[in-house]
Amino acid sequence: MIYGYIRPLYNDKQSQNQLNILRSKCDRIYQEEHGTPKKRHELEALLMEIQPGDCIVVEKMIALADTFHHLMEILQVCEKDNVRVHFLNEGIQSDTLLHIYLQDMMVYVLQFQSDSIKQSTTQGMYEAKQQGKSIGRPKKSDENIKKAIAMYHDGFKLFDIKKETGISKSTLYRYLESFER
Repeated sequence: MIYGYIRPLYNDKQSQNQLNILRSKCDRIYQEEHGTPKKRHELEALLMEIQPGDCIVVEKMIALADTFHHLMEILQVCEKDNVRVHFLNEGIQSDTLLHIYLQDMMVYVLQFQSDSIKQSTTQGMYEAKQQGKSIGRPKKSDENIKKAIAMYHDGFKLFDIKKETGISKSTLYRYLESFER
């Protein structure tokens, strides 16, 4: 059997891209309803169903695991069960991983880490928004900005402007640039 596994990702929140890619390649697809690392019931069900000789197909490594350590655990389970894992985006299969050059493998590991960070950041931002928290840096008060801009136009040094208003050089320039447009 060829099994597919998909879950919502930072760049595919509805899993539609993954579903389109895997639909024609798999006999059965397991689809998570959420992208969080905890309570991945469909992944557990998939790992319980696989039999020797089966294959698990995922679009990319981050769809299967949340961390490099988690990925290694899943690969070890699959190896013990004589099950191959095929990562389409990376173009590799778990039974050929040992034959890949170290340099190429590091590219995959770095991309996996990058995807993992994006996934957890996106999930964290979503959860913070659901709780009504504001995302990003707090805005500077309009009074301080106006004062800093006035001081800049009056010829004050950047050091004095920052000392008086608390607005950094880069922030001041960003506001000056937006007002000039």
